[in-house]
Amino acid sequence: MKTSGQEPPIVLVGGTLWDGQADRPLGRMEILAKDGKIAEMGKTVSRPSAANILDFAGHVIVPGFIDGHVHVTLDPQRPLESITGYSDVFKALFALGPLKVLLMNGFTTIRDLSAFDHGYVTVDLKRAIQQGMIVGPRMFVAPHMVSPSGGHGDLAGLMASEFAPALRVKNIADGPDELKRVVREEIRGGADWIKFAGSGGFGDPYADPSQATYTQEEMNALVQTAHDLGIPVCTHVYGAEGVRRAVAAGVDSIEHGNLASAEDLTLMEQKGIYLVPTLSAFADLDELNDPAYTASIPPFLVKKKLQYADDLRAMAKNAARSGVKIVFGTDAGCFAHKDNWKEFLAMTKNGITPLRALKAATSAAAEMLKRPDLGTLAVGKTADIIAMPGDPFQDISMTGKVDCVIKEGKIYKQPNL
Repeated sequence: MKTSGQEPPIVLVGGTLWDGQADRPLGRMEILAKDGKIAEMGKTVSRPSAANILDFAGHVIVPGFIDGHVHVTLDPQRPLESITGYSDVFKALFALGPLKVLLMNGFTTIRDLSAFDHGYVTVDLKRAIQQGMIVGPRMFVAPHMVSPSGGHGDLAGLMASEFAPALRVKNIADGPDELKRVVREEIRGGADWIKFAGSGGFGDPYADPSQATYTQEEMNALVQTAHDLGIPVCTHVYGAEGVRRAVAAGVDSIEHGNLASAEDLTLMEQKGIYLVPTLSAFADLDELNDPAYTASIPPFLVKKKLQYADDLRAMAKNAARSGVKIVFGTDAGCFAHKDNWKEFLAMTKNGITPLRALKAATSAAAEMLKRPDLGTLAVGKTADIIAMPGDPFQDISMTGKVDCVIKEGKIYKQPNL
């Protein structure tokens, strides 16, 4: 497969451009992408003789989207079976489909936050994409979710007691010393991020999402160990106490946080901690009184969502009113990967402006990942460019109609213009 440096130059003309930072689209502009980078950008650009010229009249051109929270090895049709029953090899093979789907949706970068495997499947997938062996978005990975015994990432809780010992996988750690060891092993295995379970969750039958599952001392040890080695930390956490402990420990991002109070969000804002609210996971709250719908999802999930529905709605509104740094993330894998773009709909439905939602999936996400070459369109940036046949600032559903995907200067999807 060709590398980005071997691709012919691309000239994008005729489209309205948004650069990932401005308050609105900047008007008609042209882009020259060459050797995987944006070489020129302006009202007119050079047209090298070998260039592939694409006319995007009627389209809005934006930076490639970033999904900050996915699970590409998780089968949404068989979520618990795929966690406990799929081998590591099968999980890797299964992920080939979601990786391509996410890229075709316009997501040129993803952060995968645990494969629930025994090895380092997502590390291998990331390397295979880098080497051109398979097609998919650029990946940042937290290979496993570090969890206490009985916590949200302890898969033994899904099995009968006689089988549980077989699922005492490497991510289970109790106490500061065990946590330090596990964090170092994750980094040795290729982790770009460390993820830990700071509370229970909604997607299992045993752990309460409101309960903090690590002590302050344990969280402090985990975060300091990762930061000492230059690796950022995110935490799966819902309840206020877990959020407060994670903030005090100095995590880099809060995943979910959907039971946090307005005061907790203010504290996160003050500390500069990113929030990845995964609002799509709770887009069904209004359907929970429909017996036909609730019969289609696990009873424990119905019970938990009904129990916390009011708090979930309140947090979504509070997040929209807050100044916290919001990053786009979906938890795709818990639902169909093809629907990950619908997070834009969930965000705007809850009061987040289209501008803030679009920045959450571009410049804000790139900032969280410490990749200033991504998430914006400017000369010298990586040529991750997508286009859609309408203005997402006026109609956010356009984000689900991406018909051009360019990653590192290579065309992966192109409209019939």
